[in-house]
Amino acid sequence: MKGLKFLGILILLLALPVVASAYGGHDGLNCTGCHGIHNAKGEIIFAVEPNKKAINPRTKQPYTGTTALCLGCHETVEKGGLGILPVSAVHSHPYDVTPSEKVAKVPAVFLRDGKLECVGCHDPHPSNPYFQYLRVDPGAKGAKMAEFCALCHASKASPTDAAKMKVFDSMDERKYTPAAAPKAPAAPAAPIKK
Repeated sequence: MKGLKFLGILILLLALPVVASAYGGHDGLNCTGCHGIHNAKGEIIFAVEPNKKAINPRTKQPYTGTTALCLGCHETVEKGGLGILPVSAVHSHPYDVTPSEKVAKVPAVFLRDGKLECVGCHDPHPSNPYFQYLRVDPGAKGAKMAEFCALCHASKASPTDAAKMKVFDSMDERKYTPAAAPKAPAAPAAPIKK
């Protein structure tokens, strides 16, 4: 009986950090909920097929990049997704487009290949403690959303508020390109025989 009680306490203590950081719908997933090593489909070893059916209303072309991967789940079934909390390209912030300098000055940290992508503003990993998996803390339930918006749209809040915001980055894939990988140490030279 003591051993069973100890095991229960141990499981609770091991699970506590995971539960403490939980803040959204992805928290119930483990890595293979989104990524698949042996059954990878598309970029970033995704477990779901990138959405090739949904059409970007701005470009009249299918979505590309990480946006197509996100829309593999977050689009209606009729538009090629799994129907999990579908987003609306018409009623949400633009994605899978190149930003216009006339509308916003987007810091490079929020762009992917020069475009606005879902993962530019959202980091969907469960380690992200911020509201709606945003990469910058908008406060409890989005109370400081204007400051978040000011990072690109200066008219939304004072630049001093925006400058204080820290960008959350659990796994920026651009850091892990082969060109950025650390080089292996050189092999030791063979001893010189006398």
